[in-house]
Amino acid sequence: MARRARLVSEDRAYEVRTVDDARRVADDQVGSWGLRGATGFGLPEVDDRYHVWRVPVLAATGAARVGEIVIDARAGTVDARRSTDVETVRARLASPDTSGAPSHRGPVIARSTLSNTVLAGDSELTLRDLPDGSVDLVFTSPPYFNARPDSGDFVDYRAYLDKMRRVFRQCTRVLAEGRFLIVNTAPVLLRRSSRSQSSRRLAVPFDLHAILVEEGLDFVDDIVWEKPEGAGWATGRGRRFAADRSPLQYKAVPVTEYVLVYRNHTDRLIDWNIRSHHDPDAVARSRISGEYERTNVWRLAPASRRDHPAVFPASLAERVIRYWSFEGDVVLDPFAGIGTVGMAAARLGRRFVLSEVEERYLAVIRRELAAWLTS
Repeated sequence: MARRARLVSEDRAYEVRTVDDARRVADDQVGSWGLRGATGFGLPEVDDRYHVWRVPVLAATGAARVGEIVIDARAGTVDARRSTDVETVRARLASPDTSGAPSHRGPVIARSTLSNTVLAGDSELTLRDLPDGSVDLVFTSPPYFNARPDSGDFVDYRAYLDKMRRVFRQCTRVLAEGRFLIVNTAPVLLRRSSRSQSSRRLAVPFDLHAILVEEGLDFVDDIVWEKPEGAGWATGRGRRFAADRSPLQYKAVPVTEYVLVYRNHTDRLIDWNIRSHHDPDAVARSRISGEYERTNVWRLAPASRRDHPAVFPASLAERVIRYWSFEGDVVLDPFAGIGTVGMAAARLGRRFVLSEVEERYLAVIRRELAAWLTS
């Protein structure tokens, strides 16, 4: 018989060493509140950084989470300061919002009727023709705000954000329940127009985050795309400090962008999207084999093309599509540019829907489309 690995709690000589030990302490606490019949427990987890056990408290009806009991692992006693207080637990038990719990159970997910599609026009308008819930993944890099003439010329930053809201509202509508919307974005530097003015840097990712959450998406992850060290010097940031090293002049050279991950809101667990998928074989074929990114820092070299000023690398699109979709799924890019997302989707056996307003980029897509579909 294989020897059981020692538990962290055993190595630390904790008083509370096992899941059952933690549940017993939590049960005594709930019993002292007079709520033993109204509650249950989720899976206790040991947090050895702080030497505590965390035990989720669930409503007995519906199993919604109503609180947490934190146990001092070394002393074996409840940490009242860190635990949810009894009045909050009672209030949540009485709330109708806690009557249900997420579930992986539900109807079989239907296959989208969409085929490979290129939409010519403003995505705020073109996406209106797509059925609700017909897209399995949205991945896009929105246009920069007035950073380049090629990227659109908005009246002001508020007008830009309002436009992004209207487009993302359509994306949320066409995105299937519980599926993912992923945005590649970065702060934008507005250069000064004269030496008497200061440049401005707009925190675009954080403003877009607020919009996406307000439009019904749940935040999941912030991935940092790290480029090679010399990639950011083109912005000019940091040169003044490099020359005179004066305090207050310091500005970091940007070599990162964000890949922000959101899930279309649902009460169902991700398991439902996996187990109820219309094509179980496609789910099996889509499993990630070999090496994969274990952290939220992705190191990728940027891409460049003469026919687009801000193209992202195909390797980024392929990574996102592999991690957040299945073979045969539909991938939407509402700001398609020259179609990098469509090319990556086709390579990986997915269908694509691209929307692009600029005719010069549409011409590139038309020219290269046949190669995507036969590669």
